[in-house]
Amino acid sequence: MNFSDERNLASYFIIFAVLVITGLVLWNTSLFLQRLKKDENIKMQVWAQSFKALSSSGIDGTSDLSLDEYLELSNLINRTNTTIPTIITNSEGDFIKSPSGEINIASTTLNLPDNTTEEDLVDYLERMKSENEPIVLDLKGTVQYVYYGNSSILNKLKYYPIAIALIIFLLIGVIYFFFTTSKASEQNKLWAGMAKETAHQIGTPLSSLVGWNEILKVENVNPEYIVEIEKDISRLKVITERFSKIGSIPKLEEVDIVQETSEAYTYLQSRSSKLINFSINLLEEPIPVHLNSQLYSWTIENLVKNAIDAMRGKGDLNVDLSQDTKRVFIRITDTGKGIPKSKFTKIFEPGYTSKTRGWGLGLSLAKRIIEDYHSGKIRVLRSEIGKGTTFQITLIKSDTSSIT
Repeated sequence: MNFSDERNLASYFIIFAVLVITGLVLWNTSLFLQRLKKDENIKMQVWAQSFKALSSSGIDGTSDLSLDEYLELSNLINRTNTTIPTIITNSEGDFIKSPSGEINIASTTLNLPDNTTEEDLVDYLERMKSENEPIVLDLKGTVQYVYYGNSSILNKLKYYPIAIALIIFLLIGVIYFFFTTSKASEQNKLWAGMAKETAHQIGTPLSSLVGWNEILKVENVNPEYIVEIEKDISRLKVITERFSKIGSIPKLEEVDIVQETSEAYTYLQSRSSKLINFSINLLEEPIPVHLNSQLYSWTIENLVKNAIDAMRGKGDLNVDLSQDTKRVFIRITDTGKGIPKSKFTKIFEPGYTSKTRGWGLGLSLAKRIIEDYHSGKIRVLRSEIGKGTTFQITLIKSDTSSIT
């Protein structure tokens, strides 16, 4: 089992453990709520029986209780319940009032404002009926109903499992994000390491080629051959510099974006199929931009090659450059097969490709070069299936220019 498998196994185990803990917490919370509700029901049964016993004793002269003692005992029974909202009605549904003139103990347990009317209590009573079955009191042939609702504590605790579940799922999301970003970070380090190793491997034969080229000059070889060889050596040097910069912060210099775009365009045009009709629209005045020339030309190259592939080696390709007061826009338009709108963002993801033999790195590299290294923006400006696509690069112009 390799490290990646062990890490995936650990992530699955952690998520499974979190789900198990969540289930146990929710299950115990449910048992606690049921127990609390049962205790409130028992409390109301005791309260109702006490109220029944007091009412049955009466104050009609046959009882040993005086009116003051009756009221005091009635208030004492009422004070034993200060959390469970309660309303008592007769068999016709009318509210029963205490000897002091209050409607049961509604004013102390329902937490209603002082200006509450009986109509408000009727609405509240309907909600009580949906929460608990009423307790029936038989007082010497007179039937009364004790309606009671859930206490404020019980009502608040009902939302506790939801809060716990949200917290747990948030925790799972954080764990998933951690492992995902960790994996992406390792992949980035791998690609950076491979790129630097590639640059290192190219460097050795490149040095030999430079030496052999000098020997060819001495041997009076056709100068045209020497020029072409030097172009290819120069190109290999550029490629080596590009790969060596992956994984590190590149140095930006103030350069003319018009000239840089023209040079990248000219190089690609001379080495592309004659079936591609190249055209370019540039501005006459220089536009200063803080840029890494090697990485920018790499981006243009990736976009142009992507356009040529989309046109299958035949079609029109246009590079257009414009500006506003703060930004410069480079647009590359082809007459290729087009991109579905749903894929405008996805095509920049590492590994995504529509080619049979592609690696899906060109556009993701272009996005990283422009957005991460140059604080710019690259996007699909527009595309139509069967008619073509326009990519747009947006870069910030330099505030001051040293370009002459």
